[in-house]
Amino acid sequence: MNILKPLIPQRADPWIYKHRDGLYYFTASVPEYDRIELRRSTSLTGLADEPGVVVWRKKKTGMMSANIWAPELHFIRGKWYIYFAAARTTETDNGLFDHRIYVLENESIDPLAGEWKEKGQLKTMWETFCLDATVFTYNQLTYMVWAQKDDAIPGNSNLYISLMSNPWTLDGGAVLLATPRMGWETIGFSVNEGPAFIHHGARIFISFSASATDHNYCMGLLYADAGSDLLDPSQWTKMPYPVLHTEEARGLYGPGHNSFTQDEEGCDILVFHGRNYKDIEGDPLYDPNRHTFLCKIDWDEQDFPHFIFE
Repeated sequence: MNILKPLIPQRADPWIYKHRDGLYYFTASVPEYDRIELRRSTSLTGLADEPGVVVWRKKKTGMMSANIWAPELHFIRGKWYIYFAAARTTETDNGLFDHRIYVLENESIDPLAGEWKEKGQLKTMWETFCLDATVFTYNQLTYMVWAQKDDAIPGNSNLYISLMSNPWTLDGGAVLLATPRMGWETIGFSVNEGPAFIHHGARIFISFSASATDHNYCMGLLYADAGSDLLDPSQWTKMPYPVLHTEEARGLYGPGHNSFTQDEEGCDILVFHGRNYKDIEGDPLYDPNRHTFLCKIDWDEQDFPHFIFE
């Protein structure tokens, strides 16, 4: 096996968006957790050579003042939106991991320019820890999937889905899609988070990440039939094993929090973060060396993905 080489070092929770003009946009969590950056390139791998443009910085105090995590860039109804999670500074440490989901909007054609306006907190059904919002449109309906803690359910975070009435407002209640119950989802922490959407042929997929953010972190898959009611949890099946996990022979540890894009030829690409070593000193969340990697996707005759490392 070849040792994997990262596309972009020290960028976790990577999101790559290929716009309709063919340009690629990249954003991710930066190690300082204090800002949101965007990169743009005419090619997928060219993102590695582009400087990051800071489009938003955390507040000095209060809400949106700590641990800025997992931004995603979307183009919806002719405007640009960034979804991200943020915590708050308090007199104690209690607020540093009390995240909520927030939305930025930009009406400019160029998301690296123009004005990013704060649309505020995206309200869910609970005022509890939540993060990792992703948005997609399917069959002319816009959905959001995210991770959240429900105090009535054991564990750290579950996955929920809802329709949206506009890019910063949910429409209707939250539908529970997945809870961490299997052994590979509950190592260190009981976590389902970092969802991402992809459609291929007869199937709809939502990927997600599970367990603690050290070498136990891994990626799972939910799937439903194309054309089914995505708000009906009975239509979704969770694969019983992780589809991406630590592979020491590749020098890959704790892969997860992925997104999907396409290369210049239109082939589907998995984008994810991982480390190139196992042993971490201190809290894994403050180890800066989660890097962005790419992986080609091959689809089998049943429209299930297989991840091809080169």
